[in-house]
Amino acid sequence: MTPSETKAIVTLSLLAAFVDGEKHERERAEIKRIAEGLSQADGVNLPTIYQDVLMKRVSLASVAGELKSAESRQLAYEMAVCMCDADGVQSEPERLFLMDVRSSLGLDASAAQFSQQAEDMAAAVPAAVAATGAAGATASTPAAPQAPDSTELDRAILNASILNGALELLPETLSTMAIIPLQMKLVYRIGQAHGYQLDTGHIKDFLATVGVGLTSQYLEQAGRKLLGGLLGKVGGGLLGGLGKQAVSSGMSFASTYALGHVAKRYYGGGRTLSTQMLKDAFSNVVKEGQGLQTQYLPAIKERARTLDASQVLSLVKRA
Repeated sequence: MTPSETKAIVTLSLLAAFVDGEKHERERAEIKRIAEGLSQADGVNLPTIYQDVLMKRVSLASVAGELKSAESRQLAYEMAVCMCDADGVQSEPERLFLMDVRSSLGLDASAAQFSQQAEDMAAAVPAAVAATGAAGATASTPAAPQAPDSTELDRAILNASILNGALELLPETLSTMAIIPLQMKLVYRIGQAHGYQLDTGHIKDFLATVGVGLTSQYLEQAGRKLLGGLLGKVGGGLLGGLGKQAVSSGMSFASTYALGHVAKRYYGGGRTLSTQMLKDAFSNVVKEGQGLQTQYLPAIKERARTLDASQVLSLVKRA
């Protein structure tokens, strides 16, 4: 892709992030932090793009005009869809925006099919919660104190971390999209194991409290790939450009590992940790996870070799 196409894709992603106007100030701040933290590449200055989007100095028409190749238009649309679905199923403004994007980019029916796949993935967490929610206790009051098998929970957390690290090694956009629902379902299972029946609102609040915004996390994951040139070809070869992609994989491994272990500590301790204690614990365990990523990189690579894009949705539904 050309630098102008890369810039247009990032711009469209940010337009999608803010289209519904419902982002909490905490999430807006996190998106800004990610934009400032991602390195510049090929003339793409994320902080400047962020300000242009917020100040409405860019339009969908101007962005579409910069996307010359069929591959760049398809990738831009896929990233816009994932930004809309990162924090849950699409709102009405997001659906209308994506319809306009498809029209502006001249995409065919296959683009709508991708949107439906992303919607199915975003809906997987609420569906899992609804399937069991009526039988359990609330997030604040467990039915009875439970002492789950700690070793089994640790194994589940490690397996989820390896899977999310492996998904980040796949080139398809939908694979990166799967990481957030899988993290949410991991937190849900850990709470459930300790006797808490969590709803999706509580899970989102938990992630946001420790410092994991949903839209901002997807931006960070996709941004590292895109600015490293790793999403330049939709459906490209497995494990291509592994050097930079391994960095993104390592962050997904570490963040999933930290979410799991902090959730285990939080629900196992009766939800007594303060907001600051949760943030500090998450930050510390992320560093621990980053240290472990090298040890588990062979397992992550091997897991990636067993995956393909057609399995991603079923993986999320089964988790």
